[in-house]
Amino acid sequence: MNKRQIAVLTLLFFFIFTHNVLSAITLSLSANPKRLIPFLAADSASGEISSFIFNGLLKLDKNMKITGDLSKSYEVKNGGKTIIFHLRRNVKWSDGADFSAKDVIFTYKLIVDKHTATPYSGKYRIIKNIYAKDKYTVVVNYKYRFAPALYSWMMGIVPEHILKNVKDINTCKFNMHPVGTGPYILKEWKTSQYLILKSNKNYFLGKPKIDKIIYKIIPDGTTRFLELKNETLDMASLTPIQYIYEFNGKLKKRYNVYFEPSSGYTFLAFNLKDPLFGNIEIRRAIELAIDRKKIKDVILFKYGIVANSIYPINSPYFLKGSKIEYNPKKALHLLRKNGFILGENGYLRRDGKIFEFSIITNSDNPQRKYALIMVQEYLKRIGIKVNIRMLEWQAFIKLVNQRHFDCILLGWQLSSDPDEYSIWYSKSDVKGGFNFIGFNNKDVDKLIEKGRITFDKKKRRAIYLKINRLITQEIPYIFLYYPTSITAVNKRIKGIKPEKAGIMYNFIRWHEQ
Repeated sequence: MNKRQIAVLTLLFFFIFTHNVLSAITLSLSANPKRLIPFLAADSASGEISSFIFNGLLKLDKNMKITGDLSKSYEVKNGGKTIIFHLRRNVKWSDGADFSAKDVIFTYKLIVDKHTATPYSGKYRIIKNIYAKDKYTVVVNYKYRFAPALYSWMMGIVPEHILKNVKDINTCKFNMHPVGTGPYILKEWKTSQYLILKSNKNYFLGKPKIDKIIYKIIPDGTTRFLELKNETLDMASLTPIQYIYEFNGKLKKRYNVYFEPSSGYTFLAFNLKDPLFGNIEIRRAIELAIDRKKIKDVILFKYGIVANSIYPINSPYFLKGSKIEYNPKKALHLLRKNGFILGENGYLRRDGKIFEFSIITNSDNPQRKYALIMVQEYLKRIGIKVNIRMLEWQAFIKLVNQRHFDCILLGWQLSSDPDEYSIWYSKSDVKGGFNFIGFNNKDVDKLIEKGRITFDKKKRRAIYLKINRLITQEIPYIFLYYPTSITAVNKRIKGIKPEKAGIMYNFIRWHEQ
């Protein structure tokens, strides 16, 4: 065999064994994850990492349809009151232990345990009983028909053999050193600096083609963009301003850009336990004083729309064309009606006190910063003094959970068929819950309860639209905008196939050509 033949064989060998394999991809998080146990991972950074490590019984496919995950199939019986899950038999935890029905039942018991600080327990407390018919069959009986039941079983399952003797699930070491069934294993975590995920060679759907995910923790959006420019990030979200004015030249040659409708919205929320904001006319006045369309135009340009709904754009309950009113004169009239008088310094006063409050948000999101500056200016024009506080994510969430705020600027990422219980139901107004503003409306509670047991799609849609109307009329939130997701991905990465579910649904099949 001559040298040329050897060289050709060497290249062929290299091609066969490395083709479509990507050794590493570098991504970023805007905040340090807090807890990685799926039902405790309530912040976006924790949720993102957790989703690579754990699996639910079910998941959404590329068309946003429910399909099996840890469960290979399922049956809905008894008019929707019973679900039977048939589990996969070839699944192992990343420590080598077998996954089985006992892990599913154990996870359920943890979620409904009164000592577990999870905002998701309401979806599971309506279960009448749950049991293992055998090692790979789980039977769930509900107290009543529960329409979003299947969605609730997309929650990640945790291992009984590791956690059964843990005293406090909320603070246990497993939150930092998880063992899952997912496509990746947490290999290394240096707090506030980086995380490294290693592919799970025993993953039941096959070893991911990307061997390693390196997550840099970069709170500042400008810094993330600079890293993208320097090609030290393979993928990053872009703001409309960055895409329009800075994404050019070499960046366009190096990166593909993907545009996806938002699965959530950004909002300004009031602490309804505060007597000032407990008054709906004051909330209405603040809403009227803010030009939401202008905020959208300035911050998002054409990459988003004005929000005025509790549902995301991809939801069957989303309504287009809702009226957005901007009327500062009417706002001022409502405030004067409630005893506020414009003083010499240009600020409104009542009982000798200036109308002043603070709005807090997370410092790593530049869009929210600019939105707050505009809100501050609009309210100043009618005599309201607004103080802006930009906080690191964990400090921000701590204040939110403790309800130590006047107003907050935040966003929800929601499923296309969200269950309003955790955000809007009065009993979700608990410490660590998602109803942190203290919203309480008996009519909304009744409709949420009714919607949960209604399987007819048309009837359920009618119920959910009523819920939306009642909530938006009360103005617990000022809905600001639905941003379009703009994501840049290095062109060396192949296999990305945008679908209704976005671009990440087939991440384990991404590769380098």
